[in-house]
Amino acid sequence: MTVDHLPNPRIHEREKNGPHLTTQEHLGLNGRIALIITDAVGTMWCAYVFAVIALISLPSAIQSGVSTLIAWIAQTFLQLVLLSVIMVGQKVAAAASDKQALQTYKDAEALLKIQDEMHRLIEINNALTEAIHRAVTSKEISTAAQPNVSGGASPPA
Repeated sequence: MTVDHLPNPRIHEREKNGPHLTTQEHLGLNGRIALIITDAVGTMWCAYVFAVIALISLPSAIQSGVSTLIAWIAQTFLQLVLLSVIMVGQKVAAAASDKQALQTYKDAEALLKIQDEMHRLIEINNALTEAIHRAVTSKEISTAAQPNVSGGASPPA
């Protein structure tokens, strides 16, 4: 009994395409503009610049009283500075996600290769088992067909 091994077409597709990463997204014009702005604003240097800009208005907020100071902290400093810091964090998380996707891809490739090797070994095992079975069966048939030369009764089967 032989079974033809047909690898899953997804294996060849994976080899051709590789893992899908964030940098491979098709964005269009608006997406490219947003990506340029995000890359510019999503840096710690931009966060530092925003912090300096916000700190310029701090003396005025302090002189205007507690409510103005609280509004300055919430609306000016936190929004300006945290915007860039959060974007930097998003970029770090996306890079980590891409690394994880690549590692998962490599692990899946290794498992697919192991599975193909197992299939090859099972085919070899099946062929050897069939050969052993044929050899044993033909020996039993040839032994049963030989006449008893000793002159006595043949052994019971």
